[in-house]
Parts: sequence; C-alpha cells; structure tokens
Amino acid sequence: MCIGVMELSPAVRAYYERGGEVDRLAAGHGRLEFLRTQDVLRRVLPPPPARVLDVGGATGVHARWLAADGYGVRVVDPVPLHVAHAASIPGVTAAVGDARRLDEPGAAYDAVVLLGPLYHLPDRAERVTALREAARVAVPGGVVAAATISRFAGLYDTLVRGIYADPDVRAITDADVATGVHRPFVADLFTDAYFHHPDEVPAEFAAAGLPGAARYAVEGGAWLLANLADWLSEPAALLAALRSTERDESLLGISSHLLTVATTPLDQGLP
Repeated sequence: MCIGVMELSPAVRAYYERGGEVDRLAAGHGRLEFLRTQDVLRRVLPPPPARVLDVGGATGVHARWLAADGYGVRVVDPVPLHVAHAASIPGVTAAVGDARRLDEPGAAYDAVVLLGPLYHLPDRAERVTALREAARVAVPGGVVAAATISRFAGLYDTLVRGIYADPDVRAITDADVATGVHRPFVADLFTDAYFHHPDEVPAEFAAAGLPGAARYAVEGGAWLLANLADWLSEPAALLAALRSTERDESLLGISSHLLTVATTPLDQGLP
C-alpha cells in the first residue's frame, strides 16, 4: 500500500513540473509515440469496459482516449500538476502515488499500464518492485504493459540532431550506451533516466512474476525520418508499416521506445 509519494530526484521533478507533458505527444516524435502506443494497446488490452490503472499516467494523455473508448480508468502519478490535469478528464479518476507502493487493492484491475515509471527507476530492484506491484493489482490473467526507453535512443537522437560531436554531449551519450544510466546537463537532453537494452526487459518482467513477456517496437526507425511530419499528416500507411515489423527482434534497438506486455498468472494469489 502507498506509504508516500514517489521520491523523484530534484532534476526529474523540476523537469515535469515545467508542464511539458501537457502537449509533448501532440506533434513530431511525440505524436508518433502516442499513435503507436495507442495502436499497440488497443490490440493487447482486454476490451472495454475493462478497468485500467494508468501508473505514471502524467496528465492523462492516454487515459483520455482509454476513457473515450469505454474503459474505466484511474491514473496514479507522483507529480501533483499531472494528477490535477488527469482528474479533469471525464471518466477518469486520479491520485498522487508511487509505482513501487500502489495504494490500490489486489486484483482490482483488468489491465495495468506503466508508460513512464520505469524510465526513472535506475535501480533494477525498484523496477522489478514496480512491475510486481502492477501484477499484484491486476486480476489473474490480466494485462501488464510497460514502456521503456531504448538504450540507443540518445545516440540516435544526438546523431540526427547533429550534436553528438560536442564533447559533453558525447560523454553523456556514450555513458547511456555503456550503462543505460542517463545523466544530462541540460533539459534539452531529457532528464535523469534509465535507458533499457531491449534484452533486459523480459527478464525484469519474469523477476516480477510476469513470464513470457512480448516486446513491441513503438516508433521503430520511423522517428528518425526527416519527413516524419509528412507521414504523420495521414499516418495510416506509416502505422501499418511499423506494425509489420514491431515484433522483429533484430529491429527492437533502433526504436526510441519499447512496449512490453505480459499477462498475470491465472493462479496468481492462490495458496
């Protein structure tokens, strides 16, 4: 049960209190991330009116369409500004809380999505704890889906933006690739985070009692396209192309984000 608000580092808290999550997914790379996350979730979640817990749901950008689709949605997020935005969405309830200590009863939700918390838990044990909590509050046979940032996202991003050659930027980016621990010196390079190698994620799910997890490349390589805005003006063809390669293991690492999905054991909670 919740015993306090998630302890965000000062850098992470300051980053999110700027309010950037309100419209981050509205255009460009963010729009692609939104559309593809929505595309995958609509195929893997149980049908409405299933109950969905959106852990780390920020301002409710995904909660909004989930509620519109007919789901019962509750958002839990450590940033009060985010919770206030999410709580204003029709059909959505929201509360301040911690992914590692959810103030929710066991087996209360048909699906639990974590579309951000694992980014900001650099310690593996805490990531596994968050996934274990998600499994606890899901019904037996329920869905747990979690987003992670690719180990190589910073490298590709700084190459495309032409800033990798800067010695300070290169030092941060090279550390990302080597360790997964992202410690930027300016907000333009995101904030303190953990970037997963694609092969790490299923093992963390398994350690949380969620074996057999499936990985989906969210943006694939499309986030690197110079003409991405043109494709997003009428995105159906782009989404179809990305769907055709989303499970190809040889292409997972080039995606900026991965979505990993598992179901809780049917005998969960039985003696």
